[in-house]
Amino acid sequence: MPFPRLRYGLALFPLTLLGGCGMVVMDPSGDIASQQADLIIVSTLLMLIVIVPVILLTFFFAWRYRKNNKTAAYHPEWDHSTKLELVIWGVPLLIIIALGLITWISTHKLDPYRPLDRIDADRPLAADHEPLNVQVVSLDWKWLFIYPEQGVASVNELVTPVDTPVRFHITSSSTMNSFYIPALAGQIYSMPGMQTTLNAVINEPGEYQGFSANYSGAGFSDMRFKYHGVSNDEFDAWVQKAKKQGGTLNRPEYLQLAQPSAATPVTYFSTVAPDLYHAILNRCVVEGKMCMDQMMMGKGDDASADGRPITSIDLRD
Repeated sequence: MPFPRLRYGLALFPLTLLGGCGMVVMDPSGDIASQQADLIIVSTLLMLIVIVPVILLTFFFAWRYRKNNKTAAYHPEWDHSTKLELVIWGVPLLIIIALGLITWISTHKLDPYRPLDRIDADRPLAADHEPLNVQVVSLDWKWLFIYPEQGVASVNELVTPVDTPVRFHITSSSTMNSFYIPALAGQIYSMPGMQTTLNAVINEPGEYQGFSANYSGAGFSDMRFKYHGVSNDEFDAWVQKAKKQGGTLNRPEYLQLAQPSAATPVTYFSTVAPDLYHAILNRCVVEGKMCMDQMMMGKGDDASADGRPITSIDLRD
């Protein structure tokens, strides 16, 4: 090739494209996401124990046994080596056992439904701690966040205090989506008529990106929101701001909000109907429509056969 610099430039061009990519997944600000990043690193290193030697040996054998190398030993009758067989089968087997053990432990430890037992690696949580509850509804094509304890709601803006456990109850109005804040925790699906749960905590103040990681139609690319990790005082101030600037979110307002719209600006609601999330989850926002939980247990009943109230379909049942 007459232009060596051009050749090397073309080889390095894909790397320049990565310059604009953030590494938030590997350098997150929440404890759950940090543990998930550690899991990725450990798993990758274990797999590289096999991958790197195989790649190196491929080049070594190609060079060692090239056609013009007359000094390479040639054993056409060779067919078995116990030591080589032990390495070929033993090392991958040990790696699989290690990966299986790590996967089993992390699957239970990082279960999104599992209540948190620590703020971070150095600060455990009391068993009787109370998390901040946030009800999340994916709409076309925006996100609705309801704070039942504070009595406010917001569209396309999520705010939680730093070092405070948060329990997200997640559902969808009509289309399957995926709730994902890379700095906080892994993604979890939102589905109509079903509820998923995510327990997480943000450890560093800042503004983070949240979005849907599951394609859901024409406005999908604009289905993003800002996630703010703030101090307790700043969170209280934000709640008061929502109470002062927001409107009312009852069933009629929700039905209007649920209409498809893209690039929806941040909106606040100072009051929210107490039963709105239940109605969204059970697909009975329209007045007079029977809720799904009533269908499952018989109209007029409010409990299952064993006496437990039925309010949703849990995806793990």
